[in-house]
Amino acid sequence: MPLTTSAFNLPAHLMPKADPKLIAGDEQHFAAIAESLGQSIAELSDRLGAARRAPGRTGQEALERDVEIRRLTSRLRALRRFGLDLCLGRIVSADNPEPVYIGRLGLTDSEGRRLLVDWRSPAAEPFFGATNANPMGLAQRRRYRWTRGRISDYWDEVFTSDGFEGQASLEDLSAFMASLGSSRSARMQDVLATIQADQDAIIRASSRGALVVDGGPGTGKTVVALHRSAYLLYSDPRLGHRRGGVLFVGPHRPYLAYVADVLPSLGEEGVQTC
Repeated sequence: MPLTTSAFNLPAHLMPKADPKLIAGDEQHFAAIAESLGQSIAELSDRLGAARRAPGRTGQEALERDVEIRRLTSRLRALRRFGLDLCLGRIVSADNPEPVYIGRLGLTDSEGRRLLVDWRSPAAEPFFGATNANPMGLAQRRRYRWTRGRISDYWDEVFTSDGFEGQASLEDLSAFMASLGSSRSARMQDVLATIQADQDAIIRASSRGALVVDGGPGTGKTVVALHRSAYLLYSDPRLGHRRGGVLFVGPHRPYLAYVADVLPSLGEEGVQTC
């Protein structure tokens, strides 16, 4: 999956944001992501084919084979669902100028270099939680808007004076803020990249005891619940290694269809609904 065209497809009025000083580093990183995605999909396909062709087994061996087939199938489906738009954005810490790219899933290249940090990992928390009042150690944050697999806009925020130097396109954030309040269709729009600090605090809250989220219609309760489900499946040790799971209860089938459409985009395929 070599990157033969630019990952950016900015409209004419945003051409200043296509300045190589602003996006050259992103282009190089997206090329590495594209190459790694292609390799990962090919390797997973080969491993899945080999597992399916393996001779029939019994008992524990049969169970382990089936678990491995399900694991490979789930990962392969997740990687094929997206392309470069696996990447939500990037952060730059105040004490390290090297950007960290945040993804729907984690991704590592063949040499072990981390290309994407899973959005649910502790290292990704500042991408969602940083504010001007509490920058969480960040100098800069960039969020992308993807349209048909290419970046149609992006927004930079800076939290320190060093964040202004050279790598930030600082313009009116009104378009980004408007996207937070845009109307939703029957199929949820892609909202992961626009999760705000107060929502992220609920998503990552402790799983001990009951957590009640109260709010009026349209305040994002379902969005938070879905992201929290995916986060708990990733982070809660009680749910790992097939020891447990998440049951998502909804009021009717259209609601559950809405849920089933979103959870795979958050990195989870196996949530049960009723």
